Amino acid sequence: MTPPVTGKSPERREQADRPLLLASGSPRRRELLAALAVPFEVAAGVAFQELTERENQALSPSEFVWRNALGKALAAARHFPRRTLLAADTIVSLGARIFGKPSGPAEAAATLAALGGQTHLVQTAVVLISASGRIEGGIERTRVTFRPLNSAAIQRYLAAVDVSDKAGSYAIQQHGDWLVSKIEGSFSNVIGFPLERVAALLARH
Repeated sequence: MTPPVTGKSPERREQADRPLLLASGSPRRRELLAALAVPFEVAAGVAFQELTERENQALSPSEFVWRNALGKALAAARHFPRRTLLAADTIVSLGARIFGKPSGPAEAAATLAALGGQTHLVQTAVVLISASGRIEGGIERTRVTFRPLNSAAIQRYLAAVDVSDKAGSYAIQQHGDWLVSKIEGSFSNVIGFPLERVAALLARH
């Protein structure tokens, strides 16, 4: 009997059957991606030296976040060739100033003081590299307006939330109502993974 024609070689079928690789160590991104019910694995053991806001001399916030997300994706692709993978990077910016993860409690307090009473931008760059090497992605932007914050409000928040690994020194999902008065755009983007954009990107693959 002649075998059915599938239109794909055995190698391409094997690639299609392998789950998506998430090039991120963030537990928040893992939880959000799991909410989409997409089978995935975490790309472990991939080293990539991100550009920090302190090292950045010329890139705009949008260029900065895209550079880091693309770098993560390419580093993972070198370690895991012929796999479809997803990478992301999130930053908080106020004008041209980028707020990364705080170096300690003093910097975290200074960041929240700078953001208090202001509207800042949360940007997440998402990059997908297909098994064939095609690169696709984009940047999700959400405007977040903080309440005016005095020293007592800042210290109350920092006592309740560990912000050591949080860009902008806050986590919207943890007592975010203490800080935020308004959000314009994707809520999941502020957590660090814009589900709407990610779902649309994966639907094409």
